Amino acid sequence: MKSVLSLVRHGHVLNPKDVFYGRLPGFRLSEKGRKQARFAAAALQHRELAAIFSSPLLRARQTAREILRYHPGLKLKISTCLNEIYTPFEGFPAAAVDKRRGDVYTGTAPPFEQPADVVQRVQKFAARAFKSFPGRHIAAVTHGDIIVFMVLWARGQPLTAAGKQNLTPFGITDGYPAPGSVTTFSCLSASPHARPKVSYFKPY
Repeated sequence: MKSVLSLVRHGHVLNPKDVFYGRLPGFRLSEKGRKQARFAAAALQHRELAAIFSSPLLRARQTAREILRYHPGLKLKISTCLNEIYTPFEGFPAAAVDKRRGDVYTGTAPPFEQPADVVQRVQKFAARAFKSFPGRHIAAVTHGDIIVFMVLWARGQPLTAAGKQNLTPFGITDGYPAPGSVTTFSCLSASPHARPKVSYFKPY
């Protein structure tokens, strides 16, 4: 049976102070982000989804609810395995993280996450989800770096912050997963060594 996981990046976030918000609470979708979420929802409207999951953060839940509009028989499920990365840079000016080219991993130590930690928890999520819905299609709303490192893992690339800098060979032509984009992993296996097929779609 072919198990399929579509990871949806949440829509654009209202961030008037331009901070790196990470897991900070209360960051909601902007009006632009709501439109992006609706595009993502429309892209998935004809898929026979068995379940819709979301990161616990507000922006992800708002995006997931747009997807649910097309699948009224489903209820939203929350998974902490889909959460934003755990980093000490929460609340820093976004410009400071931009200067690091988005590298919030180098020089950080536990309990903060590294790319391999991110992939491990998403694999854990997928294993649990497909145990409940074997051979089905699941949608999950999550965050940019989570998608990036899952793509790098699926394509057999090193799980490093440097890997974020050139995603074009893997179909992510915007340089980074766009808000409201859908990245689908097909033929997922219970084996952590089996690599799924990957497709990326920006629906607007």
